[in-house]
Amino acid sequence: MSKKIDRAVHGPGWGEVILGASLSVLLGVVLGAVLLVLRPVIVAKDTPKEKDFDPKAVYFIEGSHDTAKAKQAPAKRKTFAEGRSVVVTEDELNSLLAPAPAGAPKPGEKAKAPDKKGEGKAKEAEKAAPPPAPPADGFFAVGTPNIRIRDNAMTVGVPVTIGLIDQKVMVQARGGFVKKGDTFSFVPESLYLGACPVHRLPFVSGFVQSKFLAAQSIPEDIAAAWPKLTAVAVEGSNLKLTMP
Repeated sequence: MSKKIDRAVHGPGWGEVILGASLSVLLGVVLGAVLLVLRPVIVAKDTPKEKDFDPKAVYFIEGSHDTAKAKQAPAKRKTFAEGRSVVVTEDELNSLLAPAPAGAPKPGEKAKAPDKKGEGKAKEAEKAAPPPAPPADGFFAVGTPNIRIRDNAMTVGVPVTIGLIDQKVMVQARGGFVKKGDTFSFVPESLYLGACPVHRLPFVSGFVQSKFLAAQSIPEDIAAAWPKLTAVAVEGSNLKLTMP
């Protein structure tokens, strides 16, 4: 009883005050981070001019994905899979990352002759096909990555839909390649989830990298050849992959 009376007279102790203040600060940080994550990112084809640039906004500048400039992509993929060095552009990388059309042959396979009778029905079915369903857990649906290479650095952007609130956000990482153990890995210098700079949040940064960047599926032929690399370098606007 005396403790209750003492508390009523003198108020909460220093420990309770510090704990309350710490929880308030933590809650504020979490809420601020959530608001930044949900803040729309401006997606643009090129860096905006000075008069149009908003210093308070976060931009994602898309890498080029011109199929006309990526005609050598399949040949370079075959060369790389055979264990030879290649230099690829962002157009070629984005071409290789693009999802293959339904019924497209795998590398090394011959395309089947088109069935003229069923061609029209196939096109109609393709148009009527529903968009890809979100993952079974219902939390995140990850879209096709986009790569931009400029000034000796690579930027990888991945659109993500948060299933619970049906909110789309952009994950973008800028950095280069570092050898970890026997293989080269992409290591971001900056990492954004929406407009939130998660590279400043160690635990969150690791989660975002593993969930949205490292989790991207890699074709079997590329995965088999990748450990053989002796050097990976982002030079200018190209990615140089060096084999022994």
